[in-house]
Amino acid sequence: MIQTSSLIGFALLALGMVLTPGPNMVYVVSRSVCQGRRAGLISLAGVGLAFIVYMLAAALGITSLLLAVPFAYDALRFAGAAYLGYLAWQALKPGGRSPFAVQSLPADSPRRLFAMGFMTNMLNPKAALLYLSLLPQFIDPAAGSVFAQAVVLGSMQIAISLSVNGLLAITAGSIAGFLGTRPAWLAVQRRLMGTVLAGLALRMALDARR
Repeated sequence: MIQTSSLIGFALLALGMVLTPGPNMVYVVSRSVCQGRRAGLISLAGVGLAFIVYMLAAALGITSLLLAVPFAYDALRFAGAAYLGYLAWQALKPGGRSPFAVQSLPADSPRRLFAMGFMTNMLNPKAALLYLSLLPQFIDPAAGSVFAQAVVLGSMQIAISLSVNGLLAITAGSIAGFLGTRPAWLAVQRRLMGTVLAGLALRMALDARR
């Protein structure tokens, strides 16, 4: 059974990551602004399917790795900390770009929107490293099935990601207009998320195995 503190910690990490602009957010918001809310939500459905593929593949792989290699946990822990540090720098570096500064995209069919959302996420290194490097930090082999814990945590991350991006898809036009005239809000958001991610990276690097 996963501890409540681990569930809360992972939920906060998942929320921080989904609020950090990446390929998924940029694509979904771009589609919503250029082709309407329905197009954004169809694209998001493709993104969600890719998350499920990653989650199941990672759950099986993590289960085998943690049981077979004694030092695998620490290797994944440091890789996860390094990746969070990279995301923090991307948010804090000068000249960062907002996902709401979108470019014009041609109108596509629902099938193509879904397929492009799926491929955008499947080719997204942020998604791969989330499951392979960050997920294991919240799994305790002594607490029961590693596979079941990975599926529970992965499902939580997917729910959070789809909820936030779904809200952005629905409100993208209004948000883009608001932020377009208030660039200071973008700077505040980037600095806040960068600081949070940097703190998480430091904590992960220093935490010993439970």
